[in-house]
Amino acid sequence: MIPYIRRAAALCLVLLVALLVNAARVMVFQAESLDGNPANRRPAIAHWGQPRGAITVEGRPVTGSRDSGEQLRYERTYTQGPLYAPVTGHASQTYGSTLLERAEDSVLSGADPLLAPLPFWNDLSGRRRPGGTAVTTTRASMQEAAYRGLAGKRGAVAAIEPSSGRILALVSSPSYDPGELSGTGPAVKEAWARLTTSPNQPMLNRAIRQTYPPGSTFKIVTAAAALDTGAVTDVDAPTDTPDPFVLPGTRHVLPNEAKGCANASLAYAIQWSCNTVMAGLGVKVGLEGMAAAARDFGFDDTRLTIPTWVAKSNFDTAMSDDQLALSSIGQFDTTATPLQMAMVAAAVANNGEIAHPHLVERTTTAGGRTVATTGRRTYRQAMRPSTATRLQRLMVKAVTEGTGTPAAIPGATVGGKTGTAQHGLGNIGTPYAWFIAWAQAPDSAQPAVAVAVVIEDAEARRTEISGGGSAAPIARAVMEEGLRLEAEGRGR
Repeated sequence: MIPYIRRAAALCLVLLVALLVNAARVMVFQAESLDGNPANRRPAIAHWGQPRGAITVEGRPVTGSRDSGEQLRYERTYTQGPLYAPVTGHASQTYGSTLLERAEDSVLSGADPLLAPLPFWNDLSGRRRPGGTAVTTTRASMQEAAYRGLAGKRGAVAAIEPSSGRILALVSSPSYDPGELSGTGPAVKEAWARLTTSPNQPMLNRAIRQTYPPGSTFKIVTAAAALDTGAVTDVDAPTDTPDPFVLPGTRHVLPNEAKGCANASLAYAIQWSCNTVMAGLGVKVGLEGMAAAARDFGFDDTRLTIPTWVAKSNFDTAMSDDQLALSSIGQFDTTATPLQMAMVAAAVANNGEIAHPHLVERTTTAGGRTVATTGRRTYRQAMRPSTATRLQRLMVKAVTEGTGTPAAIPGATVGGKTGTAQHGLGNIGTPYAWFIAWAQAPDSAQPAVAVAVVIEDAEARRTEISGGGSAAPIARAVMEEGLRLEAEGRGR
């Protein structure tokens, strides 16, 4: 009998060892692949098993959670969803997450270890902490002014505080309600199909994910390059640029909308947006100098995040002189996001330095303890301070006496630059209307806001599209709110 017992015990021991080895194989070596298996519902159940933390604007939550009673229990809700969609993005149980919902997911879902009171708390306790909060830099009244100004037209607005890099407004139009995608089921699938197939592309974040030819707003970059390289030493001196201007190596004549551009000064060219002068200066600076200047402003940067990723703005590094001439006035292959062009305006306003743009001020626990703070840091030194000072004067004159007069704000110093960008085969498409600007209160030591506006309205008549007429009033409304908020902040 004893030998049989020993054999049974030995067999049980072998089976126990085999069970332990298999458990170790599953838990140690296969855990990651099993967690990532689409058939494994446990991560999704845990992810949606508690209310999601809030994204806030000026202390007010613009997101929430709703108990659905389903297996994926808590669905995301949105306050003024279309207004803040370019900031929040969506958090969908069916289609994943975007923008801040994605970039700050670990904090919002409670998975971030920094939310726990002790290291490895989540692993030891077997549960997540309550979702944390993402505190944005967005200002509600500026966001609303931009949204109202676009009024459903295809376009975007980006506004920055030049000294800090805080993104004060980020609007894309037309927009959508992220709450339509929150849950599961036929209604969510129908909303996804409708939104993703719409010719107006409401889910495209035009402020940071769409690039456009910047047109004449890019002339600020060209002017900075000309001044920094010494191609221009006196902004009021004639530039020896003919009108008509024949593109180098071709028979194509570059037209001007403005009058009096023949041999005009840089100051006059910025004030009235002379294509010929700025194209000629771009060729004079040369490809290497122009590419370096564009790079200093942030063009061709594939790594910019705010914390969500931003599409790369483009300035070619291999071109013929005729292509360089066109690129120097924001045409040919030159493209930019509205955020990038707001950074161009901010560089001028902030004495040549671009502060790193950011959309999240800090993240906190559900109880309000700060988890992480976004500190101010330099992104680029786009130009010499002396160059920025001269460009400030030129941009102010463009608003007081030039093409940007619709952006003027009584009692404030406003510098701006209009742009009307051609596009389409043979430039037959309706031009994009651009305006970039910055504004400073008379009793303030520094500008309060820099803004970029672009409008792409395929239904408008071509002659009715202009940066000054279409985009500048929107920029003015956003800047007025920025100045008002700054004044209120100083008065506290």
